[in-house]
Amino acid sequence: MLKKTELRYERRVAAVEAVQRGETPKTVARVMNIRLKTLYEWMAHYRAGGWHALREGYRSGRPWKVNGKTLEWIYEAITMGDPRQFQFEFCLWTRKIVKAMLKKFHRIELSLPSISRLLKQLGLSAQRPVYKAYQQDPKAVELWLKKEYPAIVKAAKKDNADIYFADEAAFRSDSHSGTTWSPIGVTPEVLEHRGKFGINCISAVSAKGLLRFRMYEGKMTSALFIDFLQGLYTDAGKAIFVIVDNATYHRSAEVKQFIKAQKGKIRLFYLPSYSPELNPDEQVWNRAKNTVGRICVENKAHMKKVVLKALRSLQKKKAKVITFFQLNGTKYAALCTDYL
Repeated sequence: MLKKTELRYERRVAAVEAVQRGETPKTVARVMNIRLKTLYEWMAHYRAGGWHALREGYRSGRPWKVNGKTLEWIYEAITMGDPRQFQFEFCLWTRKIVKAMLKKFHRIELSLPSISRLLKQLGLSAQRPVYKAYQQDPKAVELWLKKEYPAIVKAAKKDNADIYFADEAAFRSDSHSGTTWSPIGVTPEVLEHRGKFGINCISAVSAKGLLRFRMYEGKMTSALFIDFLQGLYTDAGKAIFVIVDNATYHRSAEVKQFIKAQKGKIRLFYLPSYSPELNPDEQVWNRAKNTVGRICVENKAHMKKVVLKALRSLQKKKAKVITFFQLNGTKYAALCTDYL
């Protein structure tokens, strides 16, 4: 049998490992019946001397830079808000922001690699955020998920129609993307950034892995949207149900008149307002912009070629497009595969 001291050591190791895997400290403390303060102290011991430091009687030969209380402060700051709450002008948790905060509020100076290790030890990871508007109505989202979308699927099955999710996006010369630190498995949310100029596109995806897109000049209009719908219907060769957001040109009288004239060949449905995370087509732009953002674009003509190449490449990868329907916010949309 293991000695009591060894059992206590293994318990400390298990607690710290659980946090590093992404379990919240509060959950670990509750499940293991320990004080939250004690758990953070164990994490500080580990940070100072590794697993050996969790053994009883261990004494470090150097003073700690970061103690349990500071670790708790960092975790709460990152998981409960963003840097703007601390008078920073940036909304993403970067290593430099965390470094500046530690220096400003705790007079602790750490290198960027040390910041990375500290955040990972807290069960945090650098992730790309989703964009979620504060105006979103949770009740409208729930109604969409439980009643409205299942009804659309049922109607599409009856009419032998394909379901597409469509969206517009712009590739901007001055746009930038990045990651922000967040608990493992919890995708962060920030307000969306818009650039000034670039290439405009519209696309549509289906749970079959199909991707259709088109570039256009200037602003999206009802006429351009109708033209895209006509092309999408021609490509499908059958009735189509298209789901879009509530942009003005999607709901214009001109578009409504066009849809009415189709007599069911093309039907239009609308997502809840301010709910881009429910649209699988958003992932087309996330992936394409990530690809384009890694390339040094020389001018608008070059940007157009780069965007076209990125979208054509993605268009050939049906398996990748299908994964856009497997995210936390879009899994519901895979319901339509029941009859495909």
